[in-house]
Amino acid sequence: MFSKLVCSTLLFFSAVGFAQKSKAINTVLMGGKEVHTYAKLPALNKPAPKFTLTDVNMNDQTLDSFKGRYVILNIFPSVDTGVCSASVHHFNEEAGNLPNTVVLCISKDLPFAQKRFCGAEGIKNVVMLSDFRSDFGWNYGVELVDSPMKGLLSRAVVVIDPSGNIIYEEQVPDISQEPNYEAAIAAVK
Repeated sequence: MFSKLVCSTLLFFSAVGFAQKSKAINTVLMGGKEVHTYAKLPALNKPAPKFTLTDVNMNDQTLDSFKGRYVILNIFPSVDTGVCSASVHHFNEEAGNLPNTVVLCISKDLPFAQKRFCGAEGIKNVVMLSDFRSDFGWNYGVELVDSPMKGLLSRAVVVIDPSGNIIYEEQVPDISQEPNYEAAIAAVK
């Protein structure tokens, strides 16, 4: 009897948790076809949600690790796609020209793959971070909840000011397209 009660209780809370996570689904496109993320991006002019991600040396990095600087979050599915690679390259070129700014390139790629990519591509001006063992995708509303890419992150850019508030956001309407780099860069100038 006790085990049935425990199982029923666990099932109930699991269902409630899933319902809470799935109620704010957001629609984006992937090559023109609808796919869905967990939710919309966090609101402008509000504090950015805290996070802990893993760097290429398997160390934890938090939002507080970059406190006092502008932080550009370049969020994407995988460095192993052309558009994602292009966004990392573009922000890598821009990052050296932005005072008091750090660009964090965030995907679900393993840190080993991110490190290999940076070495092979000469990427040195951005910080690669992995969401492979965190809830960043849920907290920022960018984790894909369906499609063959379920579990990966959608393409988005979020800019956080030195006080920790979100001052720019873009959920790229079609994951197969690049973000609006100029608008993101303008937010920190």
